[in-house]
Amino acid sequence: MTENYQLVIEKEKGRLDKVIAEKIKDLSRTKIKELVNDKNILVNNKAEKVSYKVQAGDLIDITVPPAKPLSLEAQNLNLDIVYEDADVIVVNKPQGMVVHPSAGHPDHTLVNGLLYHTHELADSPEGFRPGIVHRIDKDTSGLLMVAKNDKARESLEKQLAEKINKREYLAIVHGNFETKNGVIDAPIGRNPNNRKQMAVNTKGKAAVTHFTVLEQFKDYSLVKCVLETGRTHQIRVHMKYIGHPLAGDPLYGPKKTLTGHGQFLHAETLGFYQPSTHKWLEFSAPLPAIFEKQLENLRRETKH
Repeated sequence: MTENYQLVIEKEKGRLDKVIAEKIKDLSRTKIKELVNDKNILVNNKAEKVSYKVQAGDLIDITVPPAKPLSLEAQNLNLDIVYEDADVIVVNKPQGMVVHPSAGHPDHTLVNGLLYHTHELADSPEGFRPGIVHRIDKDTSGLLMVAKNDKARESLEKQLAEKINKREYLAIVHGNFETKNGVIDAPIGRNPNNRKQMAVNTKGKAAVTHFTVLEQFKDYSLVKCVLETGRTHQIRVHMKYIGHPLAGDPLYGPKKTLTGHGQFLHAETLGFYQPSTHKWLEFSAPLPAIFEKQLENLRRETKH
């Protein structure tokens, strides 16, 4: 569905993309640039560049065309399948892989790889998430459970809702701790000041993270985080909230941090009841090489 906006500039001044982003929170600067390039943004009925300096009295017309439908293509991505039976697949997702297609990531996602691996995946209400019952971020590595049929999807989603799954993560975070264990019980919602971020927000959904400090280094710590709920960016938001943002996190962490390919966060352990037999299944995935190497460096630096 096409969306149309019209802005009458009264006294604002500045770059075209900046003024529009401040006025229309649903449009990112990247999206605005795309619309300008496609001549879907006109100033006084004329196409301008994003760098155009807006003046009082300008009339800005914005047309946002409907998103292009996502096509699901099977791609051989050499997925690391940890376990598979008639109902479920457990896959170890590498860091850097997106879970399902989206406007910014149309292919080479976990779903594309799953479609190549099998024709048996549970239907998805959205259509572009077959088999997916939960997600981990692009730059988070580790274990995901995938449903191969609708019965399995319903069972796994119910287990998630009833908080009877086991989901344990390892993370390198900034700073040291005075206590070994803790529970972060703080609701998470969209950050009103940054649409790309989530934040602890009283209007958000309930979110609970349990953490245990496993090792402490100079300026950093290795922690185990256990999810009771599964909100978007939950561990990243919660650890920042208590003053220990994840190392390497480009969205929530400080600029001076450990070099890598995003946050050092790994979904190490996953446990759930098999949808048909109701037998408890539990799996673990080793740390990625870059994560293990960073721990070795921190241990070496701490000794010195």
